[in-house]
Amino acid sequence: MRFTKMEGIGNDYIYVDGSREHLKNPEETARRISDRHFGVGSDGLILINPSDRADFEMEMYNADGSRGKMCGNGIRCVGKYVYDHGLTKRTCITVDTLAGIKTLLLNPGADGKIASVRVDMGAPVLQPEQIPVNLPGERVVDVPAGIGGNEYRITCVSMGNPHCVVFQKDDVAGLDLRTVGPLFERNALFPERVNTEFVNILGRDRLRMRVWERGSGETLACGTGACAVVCAAVLNGFAERKAVVELLGGELEICWSEEDGHIYMTGPAQEVFEGEIDVQS
Repeated sequence: MRFTKMEGIGNDYIYVDGSREHLKNPEETARRISDRHFGVGSDGLILINPSDRADFEMEMYNADGSRGKMCGNGIRCVGKYVYDHGLTKRTCITVDTLAGIKTLLLNPGADGKIASVRVDMGAPVLQPEQIPVNLPGERVVDVPAGIGGNEYRITCVSMGNPHCVVFQKDDVAGLDLRTVGPLFERNALFPERVNTEFVNILGRDRLRMRVWERGSGETLACGTGACAVVCAAVLNGFAERKAVVELLGGELEICWSEEDGHIYMTGPAQEVFEGEIDVQS
C-alpha cells in the first residue's frame, strides 16, 4: 500500500489515495500503521476517495480503528494532498465527510504547493441530544458535572464530533491528561464517547488548550476541538468570535462568523514523507 504521512500542527495521519488503493479492512489497517513502535506511527488513517456528492470524500479512522466523523487538521491535509498530487487544479474544493460536506480554500505558497487551508467547518451544534450528551436543557454551558470523583464546569459542543470543554485557572501544562482524559472519554454522560479540551484564557483573542481525543488519546492538535473551544469561550463570555488557539503542535486561527453562524478554521498543512507498507488482509 502506497501512503503519504502528513501533519497539521502535529496532528499526524497516514493518507491513502482511495482511487488507487482498495483496503478490505481499513479498521485493522488503521490500528496497525498508527502504532508508533510497530507501524508507521500516526493519530489515524485517512482515505481520500472519489465522491458523487463533492469533489472528494474523506474516510477517517482513529488510531484504535474506530471510525471518525470529522477531523479539522486532517481535512486541511486532504486539501493539500489533492492539490499537490495533481488530483485537482482548483483552490476551492468540497470534501464529503460523515459530518457533512465541507468547503476548503487552498492557499498556495511561494513554491506553488499548498501552505495553508481555510475550512468552513459549518455551524456548531449545541443541543445536548444532538452532541450527544446526557444532560437536560437547550444547551450545556458552564454546567457542573461530577467526573472521576471531581466536579468540573463543562460546556459541550459538536463540530461533527462531540466535544466537552473545561476552562481552568491552573496552567493546562501541568494537567495529568493521561489520567483525566479517559475519565471524560468513557463517562456515561457521553454515549458516543467524547473529545475533551482543557483551556486557559490568555486574552479575549487568544486561548491555550490541551486535548484528549476519543480513540487516539492526547494529540498535539485537534482542529474541531479548537473550533469548539472558541465557540465555548464565546458562549461563556470569555473571548471574542475571532481568536487564536495555541495547541501543543502550533496555532490555529478560528472565526465564528456572525453572518452565517459558521466557524472557519485556518491553519498549515505539511507533507512529512511518502512510503510503502505491506498490508495483509
